[in-house]
Amino acid sequence: MNHNLLKERRVLVVEDEMIVAMMLEDMLEELGCEVVGPAAGCQQALEIIEEATPLDAAVLDVNLNGIKSYPVADALTELGVPFAFLTGYEPHSLPNGYRNLPLLRKPFYLEALRSELESMLTSNAKE
Repeated sequence: MNHNLLKERRVLVVEDEMIVAMMLEDMLEELGCEVVGPAAGCQQALEIIEEATPLDAAVLDVNLNGIKSYPVADALTELGVPFAFLTGYEPHSLPNGYRNLPLLRKPFYLEALRSELESMLTSNAKE
């Protein structure tokens, strides 16, 4: 895969666990991405989406302090911003409309993140 594909891409991080958010930031920076956020909750994420466009991609935790991040997913979908859910849950635990979306299972590693981002950005470019 073309490793320059991720260079300077603006990626929104939506994660309520500070240690995971920091790890994600480090990984994204290592991949050459520009980190937007992180947002720890839905309202903060929605404000960032409104203010920080354009975004190239996003990674969002499904469960933000007990609140599902589906409104954020819907806002990103409306804007055509590809994203992957982050979760420790099984994929079938997602509601029907969200099960076919990219999913990174926690814990994940740099290569899984790179692969998912490249896949999202490549398929988004074809549309």
